[in-house]
Amino acid sequence: MAAQCVTKVELTMSCENLLDMDVGSKSDPLCVLLMNTSGAQWYEIDRTERVKNCLSPKFAKKFVVDYYFELVQKMKFGIYDIDNKTIDLSDDDFLGELECTLGQIVSSRKLTRPLVLKNKKPAGKGTITICAEEIKDNRVVNFEVEARKLDNKDFFGKSDPYLEFYRQTETGWQLAHRTEVVKNNLNPSWRPFRIPLQSLCGGDMQKPIKVECYDYDSDGSHDLIGIFETNMERLQQASRSAPAEFDCVNIKKKQKKKNYKNSGVVSVKFCQVVKEYSFLDYIMGGCQINFTVGVDFTGSNGNPQSPDSLHYISPNGVNEYLSAIWSVGQVIQDYDSDKMFPAFGFGAQVPPTWQVSHEFPLNFNPSNPYCAGIEGVVEAYRMCLPQVKLYGPTNFSPIINHVARFGAEATQQKTASQYFVLLIITDGVITDMDQTCAAIVNASKLPMSIIIVGVGGADFGAMEILDGDDGRLRSQMGEVAVRDIVQFVPYRKFQNAPKEALAQSVLAEIPGQVVTYFNMCKLSPPNNPTKTASTEQPQQS
Repeated sequence: MAAQCVTKVELTMSCENLLDMDVGSKSDPLCVLLMNTSGAQWYEIDRTERVKNCLSPKFAKKFVVDYYFELVQKMKFGIYDIDNKTIDLSDDDFLGELECTLGQIVSSRKLTRPLVLKNKKPAGKGTITICAEEIKDNRVVNFEVEARKLDNKDFFGKSDPYLEFYRQTETGWQLAHRTEVVKNNLNPSWRPFRIPLQSLCGGDMQKPIKVECYDYDSDGSHDLIGIFETNMERLQQASRSAPAEFDCVNIKKKQKKKNYKNSGVVSVKFCQVVKEYSFLDYIMGGCQINFTVGVDFTGSNGNPQSPDSLHYISPNGVNEYLSAIWSVGQVIQDYDSDKMFPAFGFGAQVPPTWQVSHEFPLNFNPSNPYCAGIEGVVEAYRMCLPQVKLYGPTNFSPIINHVARFGAEATQQKTASQYFVLLIITDGVITDMDQTCAAIVNASKLPMSIIIVGVGGADFGAMEILDGDDGRLRSQMGEVAVRDIVQFVPYRKFQNAPKEALAQSVLAEIPGQVVTYFNMCKLSPPNNPTKTASTEQPQQS
């Protein structure tokens, strides 16, 4: 069934006059987006970057949401002062929130509202502005940029330059992208980056683009080095042999100095417009999502015969493990044509030898661990439970590496035809943390995502580390994950929510992870539907 046509909307956030919660410096705000489709339960959709020492932040990260005309899509924008590395926002200072609907934002196009505290009183003079724009253009621009002879703004050491790209709108300049900071360097070379063409110029190749170069200061008082304006037509002429070069001009210095030339030169070595495929482009173009389940059978779950065990199946036939398998599996099975799912257990002593195994098939058939549909996985779990002895330790790496081998095989095909999703359901503390980190870093290079659902009431702090939302995961050897592929959710957070809620939360990041992977590998959908579409925009390179 073709998915119904959905409009995607891009939201750009900025704030003014936020509360100052930090002593001796300013707040370090971040914006989180929560949505509510039914009932009282709110789910986190995304969060922006944290802007250090700033009470009037412009967030570079944008939120992209699906807009359904026929639904009331309630949204809550929460602003928090982040002073630690945890993902959990409950230990961060709350700076205020705005509750509204997507319909209100879309109909206003630009909505400015006061922020309120949890008691609905004003959050000082704090306001939030949200700009909405429908995404009609799925092209992105790949950039490689460097600079030379930038002005030195620091007494000790050299400037720490970064660039901001702005798009011209009817109401002024809107931030489209902020590069990373290159420390202590007047001749920086920034890592390659990409900006959606629509965010940069609305698809208009002649529309002015403003680029500002700053020297980063940790106290938030970034110094302007210089500015230049250009457009995509000019930028696209850039090549490595003949870069597009721009004088970075500081108006104040120019007015003071007679023979002022520039405050440095920004050199664009590469600027290429490419079509970016969506998740639906890949799915409708023939990509299969292969789903594997891993179930924790370690002793810490408790004796399955005892009602306080996490593996105890209640008289009405459920437990947290079964609920997690059902709710996630029912969504994913629609994207897998053969609906045959391999299912494994780990951490139990397994008959006939009673050796501890960390990747045993739930159906005890190593040559064919596949179960027919989610019903088959549930049935295999029920049959397996009384036949194994719960033991330990809790090792994740064997089952991650098992799925990764299939992922590595799929890469040999050099097509976007296979993607693997591993669901691990566990009651807690990982024993082989170093090996698991290494396995995830390796898997990040493969067509693979990992969902971890934590059951029971254990401390899941270690899981938050694996879910690289606060920075890329590193292996013990220092290798960094090339992309974030782990999504962790504690099951109990959703215990009283509608049954779709858990699946919505754990699967929210999968489409983006699929797209990021295939774009990273420069793979288009196997049966590319747009090749025959008459509406295809000419690809520019």
